[in-house]
Amino acid sequence: MSLIYWDTMLFVYMIEDHPQFAPKVDRILGHMLKRRDVLCTSAFAYAEVLTGPIKENEADLARDTRNYFRGDEVRLIPFTFETAELFAEIRAKHSLPAADSIHLATAAQAKVDLFITNDKRLHKLTLPGIGFIVGLDGTVF
Repeated sequence: MSLIYWDTMLFVYMIEDHPQFAPKVDRILGHMLKRRDVLCTSAFAYAEVLTGPIKENEADLARDTRNYFRGDEVRLIPFTFETAELFAEIRAKHSLPAADSIHLATAAQAKVDLFITNDKRLHKLTLPGIGFIVGLDGTVF
């Protein structure tokens, strides 16, 4: 059993049934469930995912998104004072956008085994607190 962090876009691909990426995300989730891995993400990712349905006035999708993230399948990791310290270090050292730094700091604070993102700029990073950073095109699952 591993603690696996999903970047925002994995949830978006799944919810929007993206033709290229949703099958990959579904396959990863299926393997995670079989292995009893823990899916986690930041409260910030939840806010990012929820923004689309609210912006498009899709009340049913907004409700379903809220229910999904409040359910048992995803562990939401809060942004704490310690996370803020990691955020500042990551952003300063790697010159990353704020959103990416928030995700990486949250994952590092939680000491995740695996961070999955489709952002190729992040794949090359090695950060204390994160076992591995991988993309959707890898063979981890």
